[in-house]
Amino acid sequence: MRIPAHSVCTAIRDDIVAGVHERGGRLTEEVLARRYGVSRVPVREALRTLEAEGFVVTRRHAGACVAEPTEQEAADLLEMRMLLEPLGASRAAQRRTEAHLKVLRGLVRLGQERARQGNSDDLRSLSGWFHETLAQATGSPALTSALTQLRHKIAWMYAAEGPADPVEYWAEHGVIVDAVARGDGDRARSVTALHAERASAGHRLRFASGAGRADRVRNSQHAVNMPSIRH
Repeated sequence: MRIPAHSVCTAIRDDIVAGVHERGGRLTEEVLARRYGVSRVPVREALRTLEAEGFVVTRRHAGACVAEPTEQEAADLLEMRMLLEPLGASRAAQRRTEAHLKVLRGLVRLGQERARQGNSDDLRSLSGWFHETLAQATGSPALTSALTQLRHKIAWMYAAEGPADPVEYWAEHGVIVDAVARGDGDRARSVTALHAERASAGHRLRFASGAGRADRVRNSQHAVNMPSIRH
């Protein structure tokens, strides 16, 4: 595979998230350069970036390796998501552009259509694009970067179950966009907090040790008997 040098970091990160590079596995510059069809220089730079993001660690006598996060670190990510996503939605309500709204509304329409059709593969991609666009609408590079990294890490550490009711799930996306469009930061924050809590409840650790550990992490979010956010 040959990719542009500036995309090496994204390619390695995507492969880590997908499990191509296993947790704890060595990441040698020579092998990675050959895999992605680039020189070792962009690979070296990418590994430094990924180490700063927490995907890679440098070990004595081993060099760069894929990080091995603990279950507590994984659980912390879900808590961070519940804090940052509502903040992001509130900021988006204050700073979004018409272009952001156009994309968000289009994604909601597509999501609702695919949900009615039961196309789960499309829904997963559309949900990712929705949250990426919402993060960009915050107008804050730092917040956008933090939200994007959170999404990547959660996708790496957790297997997410699809929503029990995809139609309702995408209706919630629509409620978030309506609040953002009205510039109602408080409403955007509250409905996004509830949406994030519901979404977090369906996550199962990929590397849990011991029977039931993943369920305990997932259920610790106590997302049960929650009221509707459609009003």
